[in-house]
Amino acid sequence: MKVYQPNELKNITLIGSAGSGKTTLAESMMFEAGVIKRRGEVENKNTVSDYFPIEHEQERSVFSTVLHAEFNNKKLNIIDTPGLDDFVGGVISSMAITDSAVMTINSMQGVEVGTQILNRHAEKMGKPLLLAINQLDQEKSNFEKTLDDLKALYGNKAIIIQYPVNAGTDFNAVVDVLKMKMYQWGADGGKPEVVDIPADQKDQAEEYHNTLVEAAAENDESLMELFFEKGALNEDQMREGIRKGIIDRSMFPIFCVSGKKNMGVRRMMEFLGNVAPGPDEMPGMINEDGEEVVCDVNGKTAAFVFKTSVEEHLGEVLYFKLVSGKLSEGDDLINSKRGGKERVSQMFAVAGKNREKLSEMVAGDIGALVKLKETKTNHSLTEKGVAAFPPIEFPAPKYRAAIKAENESDEEKLGELLHRMHEEDPTLIVEYSKELKQVIIHGNGEFHLNSMKWRLKNIFKLETEFLDPKIPYRETITKYAQADYKHKKQSGGSGQFGEVHMIIEPFHEGMGKPSSYKVNGKELVMKAKDIDEHVLPWGGKLVIVNCIVGGSIDIRFQPAILKGIMEKMEEGPLTGSYARDIRVCIYDGKMHAVDSNEISFKIAGRFAFSEAFKNAAPKIMEPVYNVEVLVPADYMGDVMSDLQGRRAMIAGMSSESGYEKITAKVPLAEMNKYSTTLSSISSGSATYTMEFDEYAPVPSDEQGKLLKTYEKEQEEEDK
Repeated sequence: MKVYQPNELKNITLIGSAGSGKTTLAESMMFEAGVIKRRGEVENKNTVSDYFPIEHEQERSVFSTVLHAEFNNKKLNIIDTPGLDDFVGGVISSMAITDSAVMTINSMQGVEVGTQILNRHAEKMGKPLLLAINQLDQEKSNFEKTLDDLKALYGNKAIIIQYPVNAGTDFNAVVDVLKMKMYQWGADGGKPEVVDIPADQKDQAEEYHNTLVEAAAENDESLMELFFEKGALNEDQMREGIRKGIIDRSMFPIFCVSGKKNMGVRRMMEFLGNVAPGPDEMPGMINEDGEEVVCDVNGKTAAFVFKTSVEEHLGEVLYFKLVSGKLSEGDDLINSKRGGKERVSQMFAVAGKNREKLSEMVAGDIGALVKLKETKTNHSLTEKGVAAFPPIEFPAPKYRAAIKAENESDEEKLGELLHRMHEEDPTLIVEYSKELKQVIIHGNGEFHLNSMKWRLKNIFKLETEFLDPKIPYRETITKYAQADYKHKKQSGGSGQFGEVHMIIEPFHEGMGKPSSYKVNGKELVMKAKDIDEHVLPWGGKLVIVNCIVGGSIDIRFQPAILKGIMEKMEEGPLTGSYARDIRVCIYDGKMHAVDSNEISFKIAGRFAFSEAFKNAAPKIMEPVYNVEVLVPADYMGDVMSDLQGRRAMIAGMSSESGYEKITAKVPLAEMNKYSTTLSSISSGSATYTMEFDEYAPVPSDEQGKLLKTYEKEQEEEDK
């Protein structure tokens, strides 16, 4: 393969809802470029993109797939991404390193919830979009409705380049209003016959053409002047205006295709090669020093690894973009994350599992490396002294489950495999929770985690079990309480003696120094000497106020008292959960000249705190999440009812491009398997996101249930 220069490269991500036909479209693109000799089908498990066993099993994309196509003296690097929101990580990582995206739209469904979500990601990342209305050969294809949906989403920025003459089962022709020609295909698609526009389509074509010309002219002052002067633009001038409009996202060109019948695919590829922005026309990546690294062949070498996969007979494959400079076999680079040296021994251009060896690459290109020692996803490979790129930011996970090996002897193996899977897929978060005594897996949905479990069983021969994840409750208090405890033990020789008196109360930011408290009818005056704030690893604070006067407890024993208190903070009296937001005033105590020691005061502090905690109207706190649901209006009522049954506090409702958006605060305890329920309620047409908001008090009836459950668990452990 020749070494393609930045102006000959086009880096494109294929995005779209599940079922919009991305993989089938990619197959036709590979066929048109001669990468494959025969088009495969998802149903027959022989496509270039979906080549992993789990994708064959489930007949859908699970991983993003890097492809390349040499076409019309350009190299198109194309990344086919999964449509399910469960696998959004592949979409985000792909768009992070490509220069534009093709959004496929199912012409039978129009703009779907998945389209909305993907559009949000593209907008947030500033990615130019081309809109490909696909599956126009299907009986229920509805171009007019799809166009209306796109206009509702993008407004007048959605500009027709092509429209179908006969969408439906007889589909075989489109009118191209940039070329002002009609393209028509035989039954097998492929190379079209280009003919004059029929008389009955002339008026419609002229109308769309004029709209396109005006939109193209608006993106360049010189073109606008030319347009006003001559009233028209030639094809090259229009291309230039469209390119500028695409780059600044003021134009979203619409193409019409049938990926399955390979109709319109070649023409769309021509447009991508001629008009889509290349890596040298888009802003560069920002490194960790905040500097923009532009696509410069003569710049210092800097590469970014955006994807890792483990493949049979090859091992770990690292997919990267060469952001700047040149790269050749045998080059030594620095892994900026680990600090070690990596040698580039083998470099490939890839098309799914097909690979073509490369000896050299230049800035802007995408390829794959193998046999590196320490490099993983989100790592940078650079010349010495060159700053790394920050890791890709992924959406917060919204689904969690506890996992364990069915055979206890496999727990270590499970841990190793989960770590490896996280390196392949950073959106799969593994949490070894000391607090909950569980291994918690966080992902983007039930299907995401089930796919991981399938791989553990079928690829790695490891049987696992999913369990309901426990909830990380917190315990706190709602009023002040006093307690004291004397620890005294004598068993020959030196004994143990320590006595601690304390008052505990709820802590909140900005509260003043303690002054006085009424205990058993008496006024206890506090004289605060030292205030020591401890930010807790699990959230909240523990504040220790030294109010001891007269030296009743030597200062050397105070760390031991804190240690005893902290032990009970780590295992609250109500449910064994972490405690938080408590202020402790230690105001009195006793010690013995011989028998007092650190262990004595640690025990005294622990028991005094525990007693005071129980008398301070303790309360269980639960994690509450901000949840945002995007749902078609038809299912709005059912979704609302379900949320209210989950103790949700509805915060707001609004409309967004034909969909309803519900925002609510929902306890994490009520979100278990919500994605499955929501899919069932909405027939798979709704989606949601969730993000931690705060800890809030558990309602009294729920607290009673939690206390009974904890008591039962303790009784079973004691048996």
